[in-house]
Amino acid sequence: MRIYTKTGDTGETSLYGGQRVAKDATQIQVVGEIDELNAYLGLAKSTNDNLQINEVLQRIQHELFNLGAELGTPNDLHHKLNFRIAQQQVSQLEIDIDTLENELPPIRQFILPGGTFSSSVFHLARTVCRRCERRVVALSKDQPVSLETFQYLNRLSDLLFVLARTANAESGVADVFWTQPSPQQR
Repeated sequence: MRIYTKTGDTGETSLYGGQRVAKDATQIQVVGEIDELNAYLGLAKSTNDNLQINEVLQRIQHELFNLGAELGTPNDLHHKLNFRIAQQQVSQLEIDIDTLENELPPIRQFILPGGTFSSSVFHLARTVCRRCERRVVALSKDQPVSLETFQYLNRLSDLLFVLARTANAESGVADVFWTQPSPQQR
């Protein structure tokens, strides 16, 4: 199979089922954002030595690939998909969050992105995940999007935040807390 098909040379691409749409259509932008997030998770895996976390990341990468396919499929063809984000995947993210958070000191204020390289990559992935959420909201104005999709992306961004903190903690690097400017600095 060749990697190039030449069918997108005029700025259009095909959805599942063959429908042609512009490459800047909201639906295609959402799929692209999900793909970018998936690439950041691949980068996060390459910067992380914790095998259990990497297994979680790989599971999520598979789920994101499926989510991209779901969001890039016309609604009248969703019945042909063999996977859709469901409450089970949302619940698993919550379990992952709770498991990791139990090993971290509680926080009561905002933290600045950064610390180790691995933590920084998780923070970047988190911000891309939030962008995915915003794009999915825009898509939901044109077509139905499942509640589980919104929940999944929201929990995933929370998990990525916890993973950033975990990466710092495992390396012995303290999170940097945001300090509110004093009245003289405002």
